[in-house]
Amino acid sequence: MKTLKFKLYQHKRNRFLKRSINAAGIIYNHCIALHKRYYRMWGKHLNCAKIQGHIAKLRKRKEFWQSVGSQAVQDICQRIEKAYQLFFKHNKKGVRPPGFKKVRKYKSFTLKQAGYKFLGGNRVKIGSRVYQFWKSREIEGTVKTLTIKRTPLGELFMVVVVDEGSKPKVEVKTGKIAGFDFGLKTFLTCSDGTTIESPQFLKQSLKIVANASRHHSRKLKGSSNRERARKNLVRKYEDISNRRRDGAWKLAHDLTDKFDVLCFETLNLKGMQRLWGRKISDLAFGEFVQILEWVAKKKNKLVVFIDQWYPSSKTCSHCGHVLEKLDLSVREWRCPSCQSVNGRDENAARNIQMVGASTIGLGDVRQAMPAIAV
Repeated sequence: MKTLKFKLYQHKRNRFLKRSINAAGIIYNHCIALHKRYYRMWGKHLNCAKIQGHIAKLRKRKEFWQSVGSQAVQDICQRIEKAYQLFFKHNKKGVRPPGFKKVRKYKSFTLKQAGYKFLGGNRVKIGSRVYQFWKSREIEGTVKTLTIKRTPLGELFMVVVVDEGSKPKVEVKTGKIAGFDFGLKTFLTCSDGTTIESPQFLKQSLKIVANASRHHSRKLKGSSNRERARKNLVRKYEDISNRRRDGAWKLAHDLTDKFDVLCFETLNLKGMQRLWGRKISDLAFGEFVQILEWVAKKKNKLVVFIDQWYPSSKTCSHCGHVLEKLDLSVREWRCPSCQSVNGRDENAARNIQMVGASTIGLGDVRQAMPAIAV
C-alpha cells in the first residue's frame, strides 16, 4: 500500500466539499451521542451494523446529511467502532473512548469503492462535481480509498491510498549494513561512528510561536482580527512541521543511498514523551521512521527493528559482557571483562547493527559483512 497526497485547486465549488466535511462532523457527533445514550440506558455497547442502519434511515429525512456519501457514513461508523474496541482493550493503559468534536475542527471524510472517479489528467469527480488538483506524481496501482482532508487554514487535500501489488526483494547495491541509536542530544548515532544532529525546529522557533500565540489570545473572541491571528499562528506551526518533514525526507534518502540494511531499536515513544515531553515531539522520531520505511521500500532496501528490551547500551560490543545497571547520565563506561572503553551511543549502535544482521537472511548478511564493525 502507498499513500499519495495532492492539493486541490482553490475554487468556489470547494465549498461543497467543506459542507460535506461539516456534515460528516455532525454525523460523527450524532453517532457518539447514540453510543453514550445506549450504554447509559442498557449498559451495553451499540453494534456498528445497527448504528449504520439507523443513520441510513435518518439520511432519508435530513437533506444536509445527504451531502455525505453513504460509504463515507459507513466509514465514520467503522472508525468509531474501532476507537471503542481500542478503548475496551487498552482502557487500563489510559486510552480514552472517542468523544465529541467541534464541527469546524472536523477534518475529513473517506470514500472507498464508490463516490469518486478519476477523469484523466488532474481531474477527479467527487459526487456530481469535478475538481482539479496539483498532480505532482502519477497514480500507479489500484486505488483503494480516497480521503478529502481540510487543514486548519481551510485548504483541501486529497489523500489517495493505492495498492502497488507485489514488490521485488531487497536489492544489494552498496553491500553495507548499519545500526542506529536514537538519542536526545544526538538524533542518530551510526555504527560507523558518524552522528546526525537534529535541528529541533520547534525549539528554534519558540519565540516566534509564543509571539503569534500571544497576539492571538489578546484578540476579541469571534472577531475577524482573532481569526486572522489564528491563521497566522497556524502558519507558524505548519512552517515548523514542513521544515521537519523536509529534513526527514532528505535524511531518509541519504541513509538509504549509503546502506542496504538499516537497523533500529524499537522504542516506546509514548513512554519517552511522558518523561521528556516536548523534546521527543520536536525530534519526531516516529514520523522519521515512517518516512524511512516508505523510502526504503521504494528503493528495495530493508529496515530492521530489534527487540525493545534488548540491552543495547549495557552490552559490550567487543566481548558481549552485559552490565547489571547503567544510569542514563553515564555516557561512557569501561567494560570490566575486556577493559575496552565504550561510548554509550556508539556502543549501542554497534550492538543494534549486529543483532539486526542476525535477524535477516544469511545471504544478505554475508554480502553486508564488509561494513560490520567488529
